[in-house]
Amino acid sequence: MVPEPKILPKFIDLAIAGAGPQALTLVTHLLQKRKRLRGRFVVFDPSGDWLQRWQYQFAAAEIPHLRSPAVHHPDPNPHALRTFAEQRPQELFPPYDLPGTDLFWEFCQEVIERWQLRNLVYPAQIRDIEPLEHQNRQRFRLWLADGQSILTRRVVLAIAGGKPQIPAWVDQISSSYPVHTLAHSEKIDLRSMHLTGEKILIIGSGLTSGHLAIGAIKRGAKVLMMARRQFYEKLFDAEPGWLGPKYLKGFYAEPSWDKRWQLIQSARNGGSLTPAVLTHLRRLEKEGSLTFYENCEVSQAQWQENHWQVSCNYPGAHDCLAHLAIDRIWLCTGSTIDVRQWPLLREIQTTYPAPMIHGLPVLDSALRWPGCNLHIMGGAASLQLGPVARNLAGARMAGDRLVGCL
Repeated sequence: MVPEPKILPKFIDLAIAGAGPQALTLVTHLLQKRKRLRGRFVVFDPSGDWLQRWQYQFAAAEIPHLRSPAVHHPDPNPHALRTFAEQRPQELFPPYDLPGTDLFWEFCQEVIERWQLRNLVYPAQIRDIEPLEHQNRQRFRLWLADGQSILTRRVVLAIAGGKPQIPAWVDQISSSYPVHTLAHSEKIDLRSMHLTGEKILIIGSGLTSGHLAIGAIKRGAKVLMMARRQFYEKLFDAEPGWLGPKYLKGFYAEPSWDKRWQLIQSARNGGSLTPAVLTHLRRLEKEGSLTFYENCEVSQAQWQENHWQVSCNYPGAHDCLAHLAIDRIWLCTGSTIDVRQWPLLREIQTTYPAPMIHGLPVLDSALRWPGCNLHIMGGAASLQLGPVARNLAGARMAGDRLVGCL
């Protein structure tokens, strides 16, 4: 049966951009506190459904379970996921009941059905947000990628909005090369790959690099993992103290936005691997299918005779990779958020210029852009929420602030 096309109203109270875990968390919290809001807001996402990008990323990198414990999820009841998992305890992984990817996905589908959210996502991307003033009332006209437009009273951006970080040496490659041989992790889908006999260089020390290394070796590849630092283990992105007053009290009391930014950087401290993944990788190293190159960085790479020739600035006396023929290079170098580069905020930034710290906007305590009723969740709200802003716990923190205001 072909689903009926969704009809867009002319005017709504609230528009939410993005249909990932952040937006889902906001919507369940909103409806729990303000049932009357149902029917007065629309969620916009190009996929037309909830959590599509999230599901793709986890499936493409074959990530077996989340890094966040079972209390962090989109439902307002913190125990809801544990209750859902009662008949399948083997899908909660030690040491802190980390939910398996399939379990979390099925739980979120149950949340979507229980809260009757299935038809709230309109299949379009917001291309531009035009601020309007009419009789001292503020409104926004949202221009969609499909050419339509809609008026709204408020906007919440719940989009990831990160731009892949590409190392400088990539721009200096002078030889042409097959596209599939050099890719950022965002574009890698293990499910469709046959890698038997290939040598793959994976750059970056974060959890994604670990998952991709394990997946590549499973498919018959030999893997080299390189990072500018030592590979190190950490259970979570940021210490659990960042989820409550232990660290946040001092963070919220810090008047300097620049110092807050520095606190966020040191709390996240670049990429780290979970103890379980690092143990797995060390075992693969012993078996001879994986080599670590630590404190090491690519200085240049050229595609020659069907393989990559890579040089690096290794502090040792030798050039550690120059003699190896490498078939693929995967960049697990993360992404950066810089809202100055977000096209949909172009007119907002012109009409309501906001102070910026390294590309992050300075928002008020309700995560509101200065001067207008546009709110931001996720990593772009880090200066207000702290280093876990982009995680599930950060979604709940943002939800608590926004519900009171919306």
